Amino acid sequence: MLAERMKRLGTETAFEVLAKAKAMEAAGREVVHLEIGEPDFDTPKHIIDAAVKALREGFTHYGPSAGLTEAREVFAEFISKDRGVKVGPENVVITPGAKPILFFSIIALVGEGDEVIYPNPGFPIYESVINFAGGKAVPIPLREENDFSIDIDELKKLFNEKTKLIIINSPQNPTGGVLSEEDMKGIVELAQKYDAWILSDEVYSKIIYDGKHVSAFDIPEAMERTILLEGHSKTYAMTGWRLGYGVMPIELAEQIAKLQTNSTSCTASFIQRAGMAALTGPQDDSIKMVKEFKARRDLIVDGLNEIPGFKCLRPRGAFYVFPNITGTGRKSKELEEYLLDKAGVAGLSGTSFGSYGEGYLRFSYANSQENIRKALAKIKEVM
Repeated sequence: MLAERMKRLGTETAFEVLAKAKAMEAAGREVVHLEIGEPDFDTPKHIIDAAVKALREGFTHYGPSAGLTEAREVFAEFISKDRGVKVGPENVVITPGAKPILFFSIIALVGEGDEVIYPNPGFPIYESVINFAGGKAVPIPLREENDFSIDIDELKKLFNEKTKLIIINSPQNPTGGVLSEEDMKGIVELAQKYDAWILSDEVYSKIIYDGKHVSAFDIPEAMERTILLEGHSKTYAMTGWRLGYGVMPIELAEQIAKLQTNSTSCTASFIQRAGMAALTGPQDDSIKMVKEFKARRDLIVDGLNEIPGFKCLRPRGAFYVFPNITGTGRKSKELEEYLLDKAGVAGLSGTSFGSYGEGYLRFSYANSQENIRKALAKIKEVM
């Protein structure tokens, strides 16, 4: 028999829908994939070259659990310059993907009965790990009428003496919403008042179209209680490389590294070397990718808004749209299944991201403009 805690562990529906879509393709059906959130671009050549060079130079052995010293120095220098703060290598823990930082942080900080505020709709692993750790998951609704941002007045009602952590994500998955500086200040003030930690998921920080990215680190008072979650998967099209990192106070970094020692041991050394090249090398490929994502965003938003029953805001970041589909008269999960079965278009029900996602679908526009046009035509036809 499994341990009781396993009943509290959730999953990512995107991979379930992907499996179903792949099975349909294997049976001869054409499917347009708008369900998976990963860039469809190749990893830039100079990053691949750095990995190959590292392999040939012998970076194939164990490294320190927190990451190679030289890699932590480069990552710290990048964050210091990019966010305009001063952090050192001792503040950085490098992990196989960004998810371990999320998992380790919650395991390290959240005890039985501690409350954790998290965005809903939001990345489903937030709620899953909170529940797994024995904490109480407290959703802060992200509402369409508020451009899928956080209502600070509503947030105030959720904080209390049991609040141990608040998770924020900007630019946001699944809505593409972006927090303003005023929002961030309000969040930090509440965290200070209740002595709570902030886990700021900023993995889409470079995929932003309007205005500038506001980081939790932009608020100096946040530094002592913030875990900045970053990674290479989205910005550098490195999803399969599994490279992420967290930046946090030294005393917590030491504990997060200890959790890594007890689980994954360390992140592959040659991949860390590639990650160093990503941050220090030319950024042209990433800039071109974001420019293309913006063109795709406009294409899919305009196209969805022409389909009866769909109403779609124009997201300011990430590479997702979150159209309101209440006008179709169908529930989110029902429409997800209908579009896959009848139109061959794979998207995700808004409820895959929490109960407040009912009435919405999520489409990833990390696919070509040609395929997005094809998907729009297919959706329009079956609707």
